[in-house]
Amino acid sequence: MSKRLFISHSWSYSERYVSMVNLLNNRPYFNWTNYSVPTTKAFGPMAKYRMKEELRQQIRPVNCVIIIAGMWTSYSDWIQFEMEFAKEINKPILGVRPRGAQRMPAAVYEKANIVVNWTADSIVAGIRAIS
Repeated sequence: MSKRLFISHSWSYSERYVSMVNLLNNRPYFNWTNYSVPTTKAFGPMAKYRMKEELRQQIRPVNCVIIIAGMWTSYSDWIQFEMEFAKEINKPILGVRPRGAQRMPAAVYEKANIVVNWTADSIVAGIRAIS
């Protein structure tokens, strides 16, 4: 059964997003559909209310929202919005600790259903456990 996932990310800093997509694509016995919009399909400039609605449309149908929990997460209004909206509509949140990270933002710990390390086995097990 394919999991519908939204991977929170910034188009300006998409390396970790691309790494996550590759990790999930290369994981045997794990099928998934990506509901997030990659850098190659980034939206043009738009009003804040329109961007919020675009994000809501991406998050509504998913089984799980993945937050790559680097310290920049604390400074991103969009990532905060994504986590708040996911909680509002009862979508589980998987927090993923980036490789080598010693600290994570409190907001991710508070909102995530599970926090896992950056390994294919941990991430997939976490997705399966909460979705």
